[in-house]
Amino acid sequence: MNRFENKTALVTGGGSGIGKSICVRLANEGARVLVFDLNLEAAESTVNDILESGGDALSQVCDIAEHNGVNKIVSGILETTDIDVLVNNAGVGHVGNLENTSEADFDRLLSVNVKGVYNMLSAVLPAMKKRRSGVIMNIASVASSVGIADRFAYSTSKGAVLTMTYSVAKDYIDHGIRCNCVSPGRVHTPFVDNYLNENYPDNQDEMFDKLSKTQPIGRMGTPEEVAALVAYLCSDEAAFVTGSNFPIDGGFVTLNN
Repeated sequence: MNRFENKTALVTGGGSGIGKSICVRLANEGARVLVFDLNLEAAESTVNDILESGGDALSQVCDIAEHNGVNKIVSGILETTDIDVLVNNAGVGHVGNLENTSEADFDRLLSVNVKGVYNMLSAVLPAMKKRRSGVIMNIASVASSVGIADRFAYSTSKGAVLTMTYSVAKDYIDHGIRCNCVSPGRVHTPFVDNYLNENYPDNQDEMFDKLSKTQPIGRMGTPEEVAALVAYLCSDEAAFVTGSNFPIDGGFVTLNN
């Protein structure tokens, strides 16, 4: 499929995990992909994988929490390139309830997961509005919709991503802009492996199995599965879809009762 032929997609956090899979999937479907990541080496790794497969991609170091920096980078890109698709994927996690979430932890999650999305939207959306065309995809979480133990700051931030999605979809529907979000459950990414290695070094396999079974389907999702859903929602095939949240969670939200 070439659903994104002659289109440019900007993906934040594209250096690893779900973001990398989204970049690769969009590139495989014809998009020119701008891979934004805080880690240059990671972004370049994604770009190299795309180029080796015959795709088109460029890497860009960007701290999405820095408003002025984001505006400078994106405005430079928009001088020569129209951004057709924006995927707000970059984010950070935190494990803890209210009492063991420090102010620094809370500020960090809001800075990246909430303000980072705001910064990217404010930099990219006006150009989409002017062209009366564009697709915005936000990566939320099941934690946006249901209570999850020890995810106080993370749930707060992802709840904001969900409601920002609704707001943008409502405000810009008459300007040719669609905005949706996907809400993954537990997906097997390097974040999961690092978490298990740091917190359960002596029984990683047991804990991996336990975490997998929290999804009614009995396993974790894969980044590629999330990328496939994102690709559909960002394509013209989903032209009638906006202002919606799509759980991709192995039944976590609706069947865990």
